[in-house]
Amino acid sequence: MGNFLDAMKGMINDGLEISKDIAAKAGTKAQELGEKGVIALEIKKLEINAERLIKNLGIETYRLFSEDGRTEISIHEAEIERILQEIEDIKGRVEEKQAALRSYGG
Repeated sequence: MGNFLDAMKGMINDGLEISKDIAAKAGTKAQELGEKGVIALEIKKLEINAERLIKNLGIETYRLFSEDGRTEISIHEAEIERILQEIEDIKGRVEEKQAALRSYGG
């Protein structure tokens, strides 16, 4: 009878260890999914911001041509240059976030 009880204790202890291991892995996975979600949301916000800037670039281009009567413009126009720089900055940040997301396997 002692062997049976010892065997049962061993199985229960093994089961508890496996349960602890599974719980730890599940917690890690949940944290990873949460972090991936945050990064994906940050990427989406940056993309929306870039879209807004591209619209502003179009508005500024239109203004220079129609309201100022310009026949040509340069990327060195102060407002155009500023918007283009912001778009490039966002592009770099999106690439960084995408690399971080890929590091999670997503």
